[in-house]
Amino acid sequence: MNLSRRSFVSGGIAAVAAARPRRVLGANDRIRVGVIGSGSNAEEHLKALIGLADQDNVEIAAVCDVYQPRLDRSAAIALARPYKDYRALLEHRGLDYVVISSPNHWHAQMAIDAIDAGLHVYCEKPLAHTISECLEVRRKVRESKSLLQCGVQGMSDDSYEAAARYIREGAIGKPILAQVDYSRNYVDDLWLERHDPGADPNSNLDWDAFLGQAPRRPWEPDRFFSWRRYWDYSGGIPTDLLVHRLTLVIKACGLTAPSRVVATGGKYVFKDSAAEVPDAFNAMLEYPEGMTVLLTSTMANSSPVRHTIRGHHATLEFTDDGFEIKPEESFSDRASSISYRRTGGESIALHHHNLHEAIRDGAPLNCDIDLGLNSSLACLIAVESFRTRKYLAWDPVAERVVEAA
Repeated sequence: MNLSRRSFVSGGIAAVAAARPRRVLGANDRIRVGVIGSGSNAEEHLKALIGLADQDNVEIAAVCDVYQPRLDRSAAIALARPYKDYRALLEHRGLDYVVISSPNHWHAQMAIDAIDAGLHVYCEKPLAHTISECLEVRRKVRESKSLLQCGVQGMSDDSYEAAARYIREGAIGKPILAQVDYSRNYVDDLWLERHDPGADPNSNLDWDAFLGQAPRRPWEPDRFFSWRRYWDYSGGIPTDLLVHRLTLVIKACGLTAPSRVVATGGKYVFKDSAAEVPDAFNAMLEYPEGMTVLLTSTMANSSPVRHTIRGHHATLEFTDDGFEIKPEESFSDRASSISYRRTGGESIALHHHNLHEAIRDGAPLNCDIDLGLNSSLACLIAVESFRTRKYLAWDPVAERVVEAA
C-alpha cells in the first residue's frame, strides 16, 4: 500500500517541496522545528528543544494539534505559530525537521508527508502502526535525502553501542539469550488518562482528523484521551513500552528481524476495563543470528527484571550506571570481569541533539530508520501473534508475516 496516495493527503505537499529546495545549513544557521502533537509526550519534546535553544541554535517555529486547548498551550510554551492541520504545518516556510508525537496510527502518514515536503523527521516510536506502514516509511526514507530519527531516546545512552563493541570482540562469547522487561503498577485502571470535560468535537476538537484512516467511530472521550488502550490507534505494551527495551538488545547484539515470534498475556487484573489491550504481555523472539530474546511486562506489578544478555562465556547485565560483564565460572580463563560507566542517558534532549549533529555535520543517527524498523517490526509481529493466538514467522525475502512451521 502506498500511503502517500491516500485520498485524504493533500496533493500539494510534494509540489511545495519541489518549489522549496531543502535548506543547506551552515554552522551558524538556526535549525527550525515543527512539532506535530501537543499531548504530554509532545510537551517533553517542547521542553527539550527549548532547553537546547542556545546550545544547538534551534527554534520551535510551529506546533500542531487537533484539540484547540492543547494547541493553545503548546503555542504559548514554544512561542510558535499554531496549526490545526499538520499538512499546513509542513508548508511553514523555513522548517528543517518535524517531530511526530501523535498517536501511533498517524506516524507513518505524517512521516511520509514530511519527507515528501523535503523535511527531516524525528518520529516517536513505534515507527508505524502496521508492518506494511513500517516498510513504506523505510522505502520513502531510502529514496529521499531526509534523515529519520526514531524516538527510542535510550539509544542516546552510549551503553548499547559500547555493549555491541564488547560483544563483537567476544567478551561474552556467543550471545544466546537476552531478557528485558518494562513493567508498571496501575491502581484503578489500565493506561487511563484524565479526560477534559470541555473537549467538544463540535467546537474545539477535530474528531475526524484524529481518526484519520482508523475505523470510523462515534465521538468517545476515552478513545481520544486514552488512545493507548485501543487497538485502532496503539499496539499497547509492546509498541509503547517494550520497544524501548528490545531496541537496546537489537543494538547491542547486532540483530535484524526475528525469524519466529510467539506472544502471550491477557487482561489478568483489569478485567472490567474498557481497554482492549492486555495488562500483561510476554513474548519470545527467535533471531536468525542465533539467539532468543524474552520480553516481559505487566501493568499490575512494577518489580523489575534484570536486563541481561547471556553469552556462552559471560553475562552482560545493564545497570543504572552502564553495564557489568561477569564471566561464567567454567570460562573464567577466557572471559574477564568488566564494568562500563555510561555517558549520555535516556534523554529526549540528547536524542534531538544527535539529530541536530546529523543534519549539520552528517553524524550517524543513534536510532536510524533500520534500527527503528527492526525494533518496531518485531513488536508488531508480537502484537499480531498475541491477537491471533498464533506462532508466527517472518519471511525476510517477501517481507511478510507467515505462520511458523
